[in-house]
Amino acid sequence: MDKKLEPLFTPWKIGNCEIKNRFVLTSMGGTDLFGWMEINHFDKAGAKFIMEVAKNNCGLVLPGCQPVYNPIMGQWLDKNNKMYKDLAKWMPEFHKTGAKLFVQLTAGFGRSFTVSEVMEKLYNTPVVNKVSKPVMDLDKITASASAAENRWSDKLPSREMTKQEIDRFVEAFAVSARKLKEAGVDGVEVHAVHEGYLLDQFTLKYVNKRTDEYGGSFENRYRFAVDIVKAIKRECGKDFPVSLRYSVVSKTKGCRQGALPGEEYVEVGRDMEESEKAIKYLSDAGYDMFNCDNGTYDAWYWAHPPVYMPENCNLADVEHIKQFTDKPVVCAGRLDPAVAAQSVAAGKLDGAGFARPFLADQEWITKLMNGKEEDIRPCILCHNGCFNMCHYKGVPNDQELSDSTHLARCAVNAETMQWSKHKIVKTKKPKVVHIIGGGIGGMEAARVLKLRGHKPVIHEKTDVLGGTFIPASAESYKGKLRDLLTWYRREMDKLGIDIMYNDNVSDISMFGDAPVIIATGSTPIRLNKMPGFDKTVEGCEFLNGTKKVGDNVAVIGGGLTGCEIAYELALQGKRVSIVEMKDDLVSQKGVCLANSSYLREWFALNKVPVYLETALKEVKDGCIVCADKSGKLFEVECDSVISCVGYRPAPLAEEKKNVYLVGDCRAIGNLRSVIWRAYEVAMKI
Repeated sequence: MDKKLEPLFTPWKIGNCEIKNRFVLTSMGGTDLFGWMEINHFDKAGAKFIMEVAKNNCGLVLPGCQPVYNPIMGQWLDKNNKMYKDLAKWMPEFHKTGAKLFVQLTAGFGRSFTVSEVMEKLYNTPVVNKVSKPVMDLDKITASASAAENRWSDKLPSREMTKQEIDRFVEAFAVSARKLKEAGVDGVEVHAVHEGYLLDQFTLKYVNKRTDEYGGSFENRYRFAVDIVKAIKRECGKDFPVSLRYSVVSKTKGCRQGALPGEEYVEVGRDMEESEKAIKYLSDAGYDMFNCDNGTYDAWYWAHPPVYMPENCNLADVEHIKQFTDKPVVCAGRLDPAVAAQSVAAGKLDGAGFARPFLADQEWITKLMNGKEEDIRPCILCHNGCFNMCHYKGVPNDQELSDSTHLARCAVNAETMQWSKHKIVKTKKPKVVHIIGGGIGGMEAARVLKLRGHKPVIHEKTDVLGGTFIPASAESYKGKLRDLLTWYRREMDKLGIDIMYNDNVSDISMFGDAPVIIATGSTPIRLNKMPGFDKTVEGCEFLNGTKKVGDNVAVIGGGLTGCEIAYELALQGKRVSIVEMKDDLVSQKGVCLANSSYLREWFALNKVPVYLETALKEVKDGCIVCADKSGKLFEVECDSVISCVGYRPAPLAEEKKNVYLVGDCRAIGNLRSVIWRAYEVAMKI
């Protein structure tokens, strides 16, 4: 093990509970022990994930947040005794790992509840609303500290919670905590004065407009969270540890308005001055640990940092707030283990919180301990599999139902939380399998085939593996993506995959009856009938460095690819403008709001010209000609134009018996669709 990581492998205490090391798995929706967005039960998939993390040397493990009032079927968590009995039977096996388990209990979401279009219709159709209440009472689920607009929807506002409802929630926390203690759980975490969830909404002045004992003064705004910890301590005893998920600073300018790193703004939520006071107040109330980051759902990129956010983005604020409490403090959010180790060694931090890295590789701590860092499959901060709640103009949460009900899967690891259908099964009939294309899809297929006992052969037309993922990972801020590419190339070497470089296969009939996987990707769409389009630089040409651009660049296409290229150009100091036909940037499914809102707000803050509902009409020397939605023509000055108008599948052959398509040659998607499809095809053969 690298000596600089040794501070992370020292013990510490939360109250009287000793934790063997400083690694903390922080909660993620979907890794719940009692189910997620379903009828409460002891969840075997969640338990398997938690156990795998514990077996692999994580010191403190927190399953996904468990609503004390379940949005589905209106269940109270303190009413189902069987699942606590099932948990009690499981806990001795968990404790054999040496890890400790805190179950995170949540009051819910309030105005942050991720409303979908179906939910809008349920809420706004009186008859359906009434009939659906026993299954999903949206009026109750979305209730907040005060009447407020929903983060996702203009059609489903939040009402003010009643005092009676608050009392019932406090009771549910206390009784659920007692039953968890009786089942052998080591502690609980209250979720959350954090991220703009319901308890946080009570603390935040821009949401809480109440005039009773739960609004107005500082003490009143924090009363709900204080009532909960006091009730838990009364029910469970003062020595039963209670952690609080806590956002140090809200980083919020207003409803649906975040504050970017380095931005000068007026804080409408919790600023550092209030946080210094609040953490002491909450410590005195009985909280034994603070599990910290920053942000709200209005500034979501702080709590769920995309690849554009700085590494260790929350650490400085967490180190600062530790000075104002005598209780241990954990930091989470794009945390570098080596940097966290330095902070622990200096006494500035007690625990290091990680979430998504465990989805990509449940064994990553063990690999660190064994000096095998290069074997760790990296999280690339994409949110494609784990948390792809998506929002753009005109829609609430635009997410497939299968994703809404199955969070905590992973784009780069097809097996995580999908073990029943994605698992390596050895073949009884080993075959030579030819793979045309050595991109991520081709390499994933080869990896799974080899692990199953087949003999894959990759035919790559260039002299390097990676395909379009090479340009996709080329931007300066995409080091994590380059780490994934390195990991795949190393897997090919470790597994001894046969690779035929500079082998441009044009006819698969040469392989006879052998199975063939085609992973030939896509080709860029070119608007060849448009005057001057031949002057444009295609996005991959720019990213690969095969064509240069000037200092004033127009990017045609404001989807994710175009916006990421525009962001890179702006970081390089170039003047850039974006032309997009739709009415919003990144107007596409599968891109998490934490990612897309960062880009939209960054362009707005940095005054990057964005032309929405605008069509390109002509490319000239020195400018482009565009038409707005009324058809009015105007010019945008530029010395270079980058085209990011999309891609078309480019399969070498059609899918048929023994011929399989994976990746973009089958359908344009994202890394998740490429990897999952490649895994599934490799399992069919």
